[in-house]
Amino acid sequence: MSSHPFSHPFDLGACFARDYADARTRFLAAALAAGGSLRAYENPLRGPQGEALATDTAWFGPADAGKVLVLQSATHGVEGFTGAGVIQDWLGGDCQAHLPADTAALLIHAINPHGFAWLRRVTEENVDLNRNFVDFDAPLPENPGHDELADALVPRALTGPLFDAAEDKIADWRAKHGDRAFQIARGGGQYKHEHSMFFGGFGPTWSRRILEQIIADNSLAARAQVAVIDYHTGLGPFGYGEPICSHLEGTPALARAKRWYGQSLTEPAAGTSSSVPKVGLNEFGWEATLGDKLTFVALEYGTYTPERGRLVLREDHWLHANSNVDWSAPETQRIKRQIRDHFYPDTDDWREMVLFRSRQVVRQATAGLAAE
Repeated sequence: MSSHPFSHPFDLGACFARDYADARTRFLAAALAAGGSLRAYENPLRGPQGEALATDTAWFGPADAGKVLVLQSATHGVEGFTGAGVIQDWLGGDCQAHLPADTAALLIHAINPHGFAWLRRVTEENVDLNRNFVDFDAPLPENPGHDELADALVPRALTGPLFDAAEDKIADWRAKHGDRAFQIARGGGQYKHEHSMFFGGFGPTWSRRILEQIIADNSLAARAQVAVIDYHTGLGPFGYGEPICSHLEGTPALARAKRWYGQSLTEPAAGTSSSVPKVGLNEFGWEATLGDKLTFVALEYGTYTPERGRLVLREDHWLHANSNVDWSAPETQRIKRQIRDHFYPDTDDWREMVLFRSRQVVRQATAGLAAE
């Protein structure tokens, strides 16, 4: 490795895009210029301006590498501004020089392109991709708390008596059960209420099928070690990047993650994370295929409060459940602007923190791969 990952300055203007189409154009140009091997997985739908949608990948390093670093963006669509930005930063920093021997890198740009383009956290199926990785041939996880609250979490109106009753119901439930129980009920994953938040789906989404195809196309199950960094935003202190790990206690994968990422690694199951335990994570999909050779973290950047996030998501779900979504309408633009701002604070200080932390965690992952 010829230079340190912090040796090149931050170029915020080059890294962070205006929208999905701009991010895709930048990614393809930068990956091609850096000598990557590109592949596109075209989504059958279109963006709000009629733009083409696709998940794009770029491979760097030996085709037969025993170890692979994976950077994955836009699991939660609108969070793709950040994931695309850190990938762009990696591409602009003499990227291949930082790869250890026998190591390749796989960049996954916009695994949920529909959500990225439409400024939604969910996929075109209204599914939270990070709850979609369950066995749909087996009994699905239950979430009785969400069953009680579904009509209140996404009420039929955003003003008036129905809205007021919904807010009262949520407040009463939180007072009775506590905030942690409420966060699990709201966001832990549910498989019954397709109009509501954190819906895991009735079957595999397009994005899940494409991710499984990417894993197969790149023979990742045949590699000796695979390190995945999946970029997220919305939880934790403003600008801080928290590496969240849901590998099970006592597994080689969790022990390895603790060695690589040190004391900043958090575990929802242990109560050390800003996140609560969840079902159907895409981490579990990766793990089902790769087993203990996988080391997975979700790098979660804090933005604003969870309560603000609840209100933002409520309005976006309401919009898509109750209209055909006229993209140019003032109400649509208001709702889309606030969800974009919540999951992507477009300020230089926040974006600088994002890039710094990503470089640090990528450095830890590549050093970990080299040591295995």
